[in-house]
Amino acid sequence: MNFWEFKSSLKDFPIFSTADIRTVDANFDRRRLSEWQGKGYIRKIAKGLYIFSDIDVDESMIYRIANKLYRPSYVSLESALAHYHLIPEVIYGVTSVSTRRTYRFETSLTHFSYRTVSPRLFFGYTLRPDQVKIATVEKALLDYLYLKPSIDNPAAVDSLRVDRDNLADQLDETRLQDLLERFGSGALSRRLYGFLERIKHA
Repeated sequence: MNFWEFKSSLKDFPIFSTADIRTVDANFDRRRLSEWQGKGYIRKIAKGLYIFSDIDVDESMIYRIANKLYRPSYVSLESALAHYHLIPEVIYGVTSVSTRRTYRFETSLTHFSYRTVSPRLFFGYTLRPDQVKIATVEKALLDYLYLKPSIDNPAAVDSLRVDRDNLADQLDETRLQDLLERFGSGALSRRLYGFLERIKHA
């Protein structure tokens, strides 16, 4: 299989793994990957994960890489809050939630961080048309407060520089309450109500 045949066979996999390659060619010679990297046809993102060099690596693609790099996972926390313009844009990588252990990947593109939640809390994300799994506004906020218990006082809330108007426009309070109940955490409820009260009167 030459490169152009290879690329055509993986046209539905702009980000591809060695497992993806095996689905289209069980006898693929992995030495070709090093050869094609050398020629600039493909880029290695992490061990066993590649991208075609002519792919535009925009926010959507970065998020798709985050989803695929460590599965199961969905984009959340600072990255999702910034995506929804609730906090200032973050420039230090992509943050996600996973049921696997907390982990961090340093790559040539950016770094990808994953925080652990139990399987029962792995919900509240959407699958967008571009195949990105990202937390809803409500779940991103709850994930953030759940995994960062230090956000429990006015000064800590103020440090987030939350855009109050964007939050009011996007937050579905009924959905937020439904998701909060699924956490079953009194401590999280207190932090959330304290957070919302501070934002309301900031």
